[in-house]
Amino acid sequence: MSIDYQRILDEIVEETAFLKGKGKIADYIPELAKVVPGQFGIYLRMMDGTAYHTGDAFTRFSIQSISKVFALSLAVSLLGEKVWQRVGVEPSGTAFNSLLQLEYEKGIPRNPFINAGALVVVDMLISELSHPKEDLMEYIRMLAGKQEIYINERVADSEKQFGYRNAAVANLLKDFGNINNRVEEVLDLYYDMCSIDMNCEELSQSFRIFANHGKVPGTDKPILTPSQTKRQNALMQSCGFYDESGEFTFTVGLPGKSGVGGGIVALFPEKFTIAVWSPLLNEKGNSIMGMKALELFTTKSGLSIF
Repeated sequence: MSIDYQRILDEIVEETAFLKGKGKIADYIPELAKVVPGQFGIYLRMMDGTAYHTGDAFTRFSIQSISKVFALSLAVSLLGEKVWQRVGVEPSGTAFNSLLQLEYEKGIPRNPFINAGALVVVDMLISELSHPKEDLMEYIRMLAGKQEIYINERVADSEKQFGYRNAAVANLLKDFGNINNRVEEVLDLYYDMCSIDMNCEELSQSFRIFANHGKVPGTDKPILTPSQTKRQNALMQSCGFYDESGEFTFTVGLPGKSGVGGGIVALFPEKFTIAVWSPLLNEKGNSIMGMKALELFTTKSGLSIF
């Protein structure tokens, strides 16, 4: 029996309406505090190219920590197993910007999706790429199949001006010898990549590589090996939602990644990618309506990896 995906998305909009206005925008980044809070979009892309969407699916927003998935996949494509000599693969169980855990574990971040881990990954990219910012942007554009993807300079400047804790994390990493380049250079690229603007349609397209065994759909150009892709998806499953990753696995059952801009992207290997966006967050930093929307989607469709 075929699934009426558009009907499911329309039902999700109705059934999440009670959550409108609940939560808080990530106002610790002043530029993000200006986002209109009531927006909500979903974009579902099947691996055969069929797509369904609703709401503000074509409105661009700050992808924030979703960018860590792109940075990690590029680093793994360049360095392979060497990546895991400097960053772990375990859930953190603590806040994404924790200093305590990093101190306790002597400068080896618990995983690449917390801020400390992403900063180490960015340091790797700076060492490996001739033009790190330009090369990372071209990589993301290639995955999205669109050249018109840019860094929001206002958001980047806002993060650079108020990113005291990230600066503390980066300096602690440097002190432990796990940052090789200048701290300022690492922080600049980190803030820039977190400040990329994309929409749900673009994010769903760019994540298809992780649902296609590491190959770019349409061209089948291999970026990651099937084993590397499996491991990246496993990390998204266990570490993609800060210290709410267990809750996401329990209620949704898909690999994915969230960002404090309110976006979430998730996938089912060989079947689909789905991106949702709503900027009001819960206390863990994840979109309240986005989390509920994905829970309803897997419940109604019966499509979960478990």
